[in-house]
Amino acid sequence: MSNLRTLVFFATPPHDCSYLPDREATTMFVDPRAHIDKRLYSQLTALGFRRSGSHYYRPHCENCNACIPVRLKVNDFNPDRNQRRVLEKNKDLTCELVPASFSERYYQLYAHYIEQRHADGDMYPPSREQFTSFLVEGATDSWFLEIRLEERLIGLAAVDMLDDGLSAIYTVFDPAHESRSLGTFAILWQIEAAKSWELPHLYLGYWIRECRKMNYKTRFTPIEALRDGQWQVLKRN
Repeated sequence: MSNLRTLVFFATPPHDCSYLPDREATTMFVDPRAHIDKRLYSQLTALGFRRSGSHYYRPHCENCNACIPVRLKVNDFNPDRNQRRVLEKNKDLTCELVPASFSERYYQLYAHYIEQRHADGDMYPPSREQFTSFLVEGATDSWFLEIRLEERLIGLAAVDMLDDGLSAIYTVFDPAHESRSLGTFAILWQIEAAKSWELPHLYLGYWIRECRKMNYKTRFTPIEALRDGQWQVLKRN
């Protein structure tokens, strides 16, 4: 059984940064041969690691520390006016948490989302193998939040259960329902779920000040950032 003391880590060669132009990135990965159980996964997440399929990673760039792990203290969260509006707008939706698995229905929603929203990104073009390796493989205590309008699936959020919280992995939705702000709605749902299960945190991945696509994360407060090995309230100024 692996633990933090016995884990071996590997670093990738420098490569183009996916978020900041004209910068190079290096990523540190946990040895893929290691056995990562829920307890160890929780410890790694608290140290700033993320899961992508069966891979556990964190940025390890020599001359840049722009990627900051962030998490929300769910018991101290109160939705602002816009977030309350999102909740009201989506009162007609049905949500159900199901074990993470592949289905053609899930994949079609994922593929449509990537094609319409991220055709300029490194996840395009989508494939069934990509969906599986990203969201299904390596599942420890991993779930999909189905978001349905009547019987139609219009949103899907991948969520991991940790010892001290939930980890929001990824959310896709039908672009035809963009006005519903389903990405925000999925986070609000996870906040309430963490509260009900007495889990103190919702991990939201990395925040980059210069990346506009990540601005939504700091709209959830109080949000904490991992700096110099310590979680502390994020101050944006």
